[in-house]
Amino acid sequence: MVILGVIGGYGYINAGFVRMLGVRAPGGSVAVVDRTIFGESDAPAYRPRPGDKNLASTVKLGRTVFRLLSTKSQPELEDDKALAAAYVDRYPGDDADDASLLEYFFDLEPIFERLFARHIDNSFSAVLVAGALSDLCVKAGKPHLLVSILAGIGEVESAAPSAAMWSLARAAQAEPALAAAFDAGVPGLLDRLAGLAEADGWRQRFDAFLDEYGSRGPNEWDIGSDPWALRPELALAAIDRMRAVDDSHDPARQAGGLRAHRETAVAEVRAALNPIDRLQFDKALRATTVLSQGRERSKTTIIRAVHGARVAQAELARRIAARGGPVERWHTCLYTSAELPQAVDDPSTLADVIAERVALHGRLSRLIPPFIVDDGIIPDPSTWQSRDQAGPPVVVGDTFNGIAGCPGVARGRARVVLDPGQPGDLGPGDVLVAPITDPSWTPLFLAADAVVVDVGATMSHAVIVSRELGIPCVVSALGATTRTPDGALIEVDGSTGTVTVLEVPAGVPA
Repeated sequence: MVILGVIGGYGYINAGFVRMLGVRAPGGSVAVVDRTIFGESDAPAYRPRPGDKNLASTVKLGRTVFRLLSTKSQPELEDDKALAAAYVDRYPGDDADDASLLEYFFDLEPIFERLFARHIDNSFSAVLVAGALSDLCVKAGKPHLLVSILAGIGEVESAAPSAAMWSLARAAQAEPALAAAFDAGVPGLLDRLAGLAEADGWRQRFDAFLDEYGSRGPNEWDIGSDPWALRPELALAAIDRMRAVDDSHDPARQAGGLRAHRETAVAEVRAALNPIDRLQFDKALRATTVLSQGRERSKTTIIRAVHGARVAQAELARRIAARGGPVERWHTCLYTSAELPQAVDDPSTLADVIAERVALHGRLSRLIPPFIVDDGIIPDPSTWQSRDQAGPPVVVGDTFNGIAGCPGVARGRARVVLDPGQPGDLGPGDVLVAPITDPSWTPLFLAADAVVVDVGATMSHAVIVSRELGIPCVVSALGATTRTPDGALIEVDGSTGTVTVLEVPAGVPA
């Protein structure tokens, strides 16, 4: 059975396999699994097959859930951190010979396999205990409080870069010379700051930020994608957008408010349960908190290890370019593992192969891949929708029904952002509308009053981080980026998962 496949350069999860959690877990359902992992979609309905229901598997899953409900800590994640740090620290250096760099680069594979296995285990474990927590909220007659209960849990590592950027943004805005340098635009900003005495302390803080979080960035699983360490302008663009935001967006202040709402919601649910269920609720709440934190921590650890390999790959790419190969670093990621040593030795032997792959990459990048592939039948790319093809226009009163991410209601102008490095006019009073989010996007959450995301589920990265930062969020709002005109006035209800169009800009077809 294929658990994870790649089509058109995108990873596809075997929904039939994952749905077995809903079929076999005690008290589980396919609908809950779909909503938790995949969000809203046009996936075909579950089709029962002989052997899906399995008493032995149900008993085993029941034991697993019982064990997970006792989770109080995850010391093994610290061991994983140490493993990743040791790998990064033994980088042989940019002056190492080709063989040493290649050996180091390929050493990532067994480390990644171990770390990724932990991450997947954490992810599914979090889903199982969150399902138990959801069931108890329903039993208490208060399912609507689940969103508040899962917010403001603290120690979410993926939110830490956003908080650090907030501090940098406040410092930049407080110093007139620094603020003026930012006002001149992000392009060339680092050069301007280098010649500014008043920026010395700030630049040291920014360098420390890159040392700590520079492995994060867009498409950070992809070694060929540039993180903040390789393209600091991406981080600077997010910091720039935060400068104009008032202190009500301070993540520490937001987190305090979320904790208060969370404590109130927890007290309400506990009061509505009998003593036995209350005990189970306490266990499920604690386990969900620990495993949700662990899910983001395990991903952070993986990304740091991946970035170690990326640094080696960047030096190899520089050498390949100097020897007549591709100039752009990401092009060298189109070599297979078997071809990379050959490319380092003599890139000319693979020039035609790489040119063909770059062209194919360009064609596929301009298309929207199918979100669902049914029965293994892959639609021909010629049938895929073009990314510049807009969806049907919205009219006043239209509503996108998504999934509640973080509680709260906000009204603002929609700012459709397709690249986190180009946030455009996103600022105070606006709503960020994005196709999908990773850590390169989440700092922009602090520059907006709310967030709407095309895809995502209740345990997706955007939801976990928005809950930590206190930003009203709706995910799985299908078609939001293609149908919502930039500048439309919309209302986001992060408690119900709805996005309502209140006003359409003049000149937009109705």
